[in-house]
Amino acid sequence: MQDQPVPPSGRRAGANTLDKETFGRRLRVARKQLGWTLAQLSERSGVSIPTISRAERGQLALGYDNFAALGQALQMDMGQMFSSASAKTSRFKDPVVTRAGEGVAYRGESFVYEFLGTTAVGKKMIPVLGTVHARTFNGPEDFARHPGEEFVYILSGTVDVYFDTGETLRLTRGDSLYFDSRIGHAYVSVSRQLARTIGAMTGESDSAQKARERHEPAAAETPTGRGPAAPAKKTRRR
Repeated sequence: MQDQPVPPSGRRAGANTLDKETFGRRLRVARKQLGWTLAQLSERSGVSIPTISRAERGQLALGYDNFAALGQALQMDMGQMFSSASAKTSRFKDPVVTRAGEGVAYRGESFVYEFLGTTAVGKKMIPVLGTVHARTFNGPEDFARHPGEEFVYILSGTVDVYFDTGETLRLTRGDSLYFDSRIGHAYVSVSRQLARTIGAMTGESDSAQKARERHEPAAAETPTGRGPAAPAKKTRRR
């Protein structure tokens, strides 16, 4: 079976596209339903107020770590965030099939993500096809960090993966990588054609969260008294 052609945007032919405006409206509706201000969501997510505001207005595409942090704060599942407009989501129970070209594509800062299995809410893995459109590494501001673990397999092309430890790994077709995604990381296409990947991310496991909470001091209340304070603000991510 031949691969589907990949347009210059990195989006697979036939994939549904979730535009920035629709994604922004979903964020804004979820925030309003909780009765939160931009400042309150920023406190809970660690994402800056200007970034949230621009994303809600459809002016900014977010990287994975930012939309994952916002989803966690808003108690939104990835399926709710990235399902196509016409799709009906349901709790994950039965096998979920995503036919070729039926994923939901979203263009982030350095990746075009094609999310798979988006109709299943509550699943522990986030499977995704990716096209790496970043061509340069600009320094620490490019690092993504998010709770959980990450797996990536290179379908085509070559990527350099930069880590905040100072290590850089070159991966080519058929190579794979598995790592703790709390480590700062950034992907860059170094092949003539943009690299394509398939992978999966997880959130923080229940056991890891409990272990962390046992070793951390009690979280301070926010000024509103409605929950724990968020981690420090993030720099720009993919």
